[in-house]
Amino acid sequence: MTEAKTDIKSLYPEEVAGLLKEMGEPSYRASQVFTWLHRYGAAAFSEMTNLPKSLREALDGRCRIPGCEKAAVQVSKADGTRKYLFRLSDGHLIESVLMRYRYGISVCVSTQVGCRMGCRFCASTLGGRVRDLLPSEILDQVYRIEADAGERVSHVVLMGSGEPFDNYDAVVRFLRLVSDPGGKQISLRNITVSTCGLTEGILRFAGEGLPVTLALSLHASDDETRKKLMPVANRYTLKEVLEACDTYFRKTGRRVSCEYSVVRGVNDTDKDAEKLGRLLAGRKMHVNLIPVNPVTENRFERPDPGSIAAFQKKLTACGVHATVRRELGTDIDGACGQLRAHFLNPGEGGTVS
Repeated sequence: MTEAKTDIKSLYPEEVAGLLKEMGEPSYRASQVFTWLHRYGAAAFSEMTNLPKSLREALDGRCRIPGCEKAAVQVSKADGTRKYLFRLSDGHLIESVLMRYRYGISVCVSTQVGCRMGCRFCASTLGGRVRDLLPSEILDQVYRIEADAGERVSHVVLMGSGEPFDNYDAVVRFLRLVSDPGGKQISLRNITVSTCGLTEGILRFAGEGLPVTLALSLHASDDETRKKLMPVANRYTLKEVLEACDTYFRKTGRRVSCEYSVVRGVNDTDKDAEKLGRLLAGRKMHVNLIPVNPVTENRFERPDPGSIAAFQKKLTACGVHATVRRELGTDIDGACGQLRAHFLNPGEGGTVS
């Protein structure tokens, strides 16, 4: 049986150094290889032109460089947002998004092919989880988008398809690699990791020493409503999840962001706002109100802007800092999973280029 090739792009600098040392190479070769992979985004060893040909061939025989290639892209005429559909080496498809803000370019990446969390308002979960992404495949979304756009990525959010803490080890490795001084050097303080509320993952992550922002998909002010929207609520109560977030703040000093998708007739009433205000009052949290993205399969509707503004006002009156998310890419398949779903099922609407 042939031994599987090493995924060299998922290795830490010291691991690359160990590999090169084992191959009998001088120590400086390791930093050259790491720089090619993570600063220049090399997709093949043949691109590493300052390495001897013999070393490039040896690396090619022993290692692989997993990544992704652009299958389709949608560009918003309204604000320049780019929605990418990437094809992995095994043919599976994932999505990523480039968003332009006044502070720079932010990229939203996926951490899994599909998702098994089952959140009813999300298109990513419709086909379930297919597989986890490798650290190198999460990284390559950033690298390919930066190369395609010709602009430096300054911020990253892990809010694409998949639950980051359901692919915990790969996500932590991604974070350490994308911020490494020998690579893209994206500040950890400019990175946000989203979770639907896997309590064990939150507590474990609090001890990693990574000063990233944690974003909790909250979406309800009581357990019963949350269970209707998110199956994960059947396993973890709001009390357990919020206490884990409190621990995260105590250990990291980083305020937690609560994502709240506002759904007409489900979680958008004055009573919902008042309950949410009482639940979060005194906690070091920020609420990000998101008008729900309609998905054909769930028939959810978004409230009118006035209702969302009133909801925000009630939260503010309770002493909870709340904002309404600026919507980008509204004229394209902006929500997680929509472009992939339309590409896989072209007869169900949507266009790609």
